[in-house]
Amino acid sequence: MKICVLMKQVPDKNASLAISSDNCSLNDNNMTLACNESDNYALEEALLIKEKHGGEVVACSLGNETASQILKDAMAKGADRSILISDEKFNNFDILSIAKIFASTLKKENFDLILSGLQSDDQGNSQLGMILAELLDMSHASLVMGTEIINEHTMKVKRELESGWFQWTELSLPSSISIQSGINTPRYATLKGIMMVKNKQTDTFNA
Repeated sequence: MKICVLMKQVPDKNASLAISSDNCSLNDNNMTLACNESDNYALEEALLIKEKHGGEVVACSLGNETASQILKDAMAKGADRSILISDEKFNNFDILSIAKIFASTLKKENFDLILSGLQSDDQGNSQLGMILAELLDMSHASLVMGTEIINEHTMKVKRELESGWFQWTELSLPSSISIQSGINTPRYATLKGIMMVKNKQTDTFNA
């Protein structure tokens, strides 16, 4: 099972925000950054699937060079390698353009599963996993609160519906699924995991 986890670096929820001099963006010089909350749950779900069924987990992020820190954290927790997509030309792109960048980078990897957090803490559009499924010709499910691999071609997901209801849905692989926060309990990096990061590979791509 070859799994990709999309991870985004966002402003920490407790960070103080300052407007830049252009009055159109945030001043990020001294901003505290962190990994997007629901992406942590996506990573944990990928690691649980790997532990049960074997395979490889690859963490991937699109952002500035600082985003390499959340990839290091992911590898310290158990991801096998990482991919950083970084270029100033990608700044301020809309979600469709961002999805196309991810799709062009990940297409040659032939992932069985692409996991993403349901939404980012900064933009919150909840569209990336869905658009990637279309661009890469994958099945898709959103608001996922549980996963179960049936075989190499099929999986089941538990989707959160309205009013406290849930629905189990069968998907064909490959698939792109959007993970809801609370699906599991994200782990902390161990000292051994942190020490092993230096032996793991990060591939960097630009425009």
